[in-house]
Amino acid sequence: MTQIPKSTLAVPVGRKEIMMQLSRCPSLPSLASINKALQGLLIVEQRYTAQIAEIIRRDPSLTSRLLRLVNSVYYGLSTPVNSIEEAVFYLGVRQIRQLAMVTPVIEDFQRLTRQCDFPWREFWQHCIGTAILTREVTSSISAQSEDADYVAGLVHDVGKIVMAWTFPDHFTEIHRQANGTRELIEIETEILGIDHAELGALYLERHHLPELMVNSSRYHHQPEKAVQFPQTIAAVQIADLLVRSEKIGFSGNLCPVTRDECFAASGWKLLLPDVQAPEHNIARASLNRTLEDLPQMLEGLV
Repeated sequence: MTQIPKSTLAVPVGRKEIMMQLSRCPSLPSLASINKALQGLLIVEQRYTAQIAEIIRRDPSLTSRLLRLVNSVYYGLSTPVNSIEEAVFYLGVRQIRQLAMVTPVIEDFQRLTRQCDFPWREFWQHCIGTAILTREVTSSISAQSEDADYVAGLVHDVGKIVMAWTFPDHFTEIHRQANGTRELIEIETEILGIDHAELGALYLERHHLPELMVNSSRYHHQPEKAVQFPQTIAAVQIADLLVRSEKIGFSGNLCPVTRDECFAASGWKLLLPDVQAPEHNIARASLNRTLEDLPQMLEGLV
């Protein structure tokens, strides 16, 4: 196989240089405090649509995304929805809460990626699609009421965003060489000296973010190595692979993934050790339905 010549600008760097560059990388305030006012209102027993709508109105970006989502083909509405109250009614509490998390996080992410040419819109779709499927995986295995799994899926690839900001020349060279014959983390380690999983974890640690976020970044390719939250991270691994297998959005990794490989991933052994368990078929059926709807849903979100 012909070797692609390396850029003279993209020389592997040591740990000291990596940590120094990370210290200059801006924090993402949305990850530490994700629309707390809205979330607090949504979890109380009495949910008043008018109150929720009033909070949403204070955030023009959230309002725009909310109306775009509810009017997307996914919801199949014959008459366009122009009222926030109506949109809240159609979407429901769970979708609103997820949307409230996505909006500030994506806006923060966008501020870090302006200096690298990359299909970022498709990348956001990959991240959100992984978040939605992570929730689907965990809820198909066991009932969960928290949004921790969704957030873990949303930030799993934060290391790629951090890499684009801190080492733009390396990032560009990595994706120039990523042609689908080698895994992305292998190319990253060779060119930069660290892969996006570890870089993202170091960044999140530096900003004192929850261990679940840190571990989701560090171990989403190998959940069996996670000491904490292995099942949630297993769900992130499966969701990430499924979104890639269906070519929904773009993660930057061009290596093909088959549906069988997704369901043979190490994460399934952590979630359902008994391969003959009926839950396997139930989970697959649920995930297949979500995968069918996901592309149109994401068009409304991003």
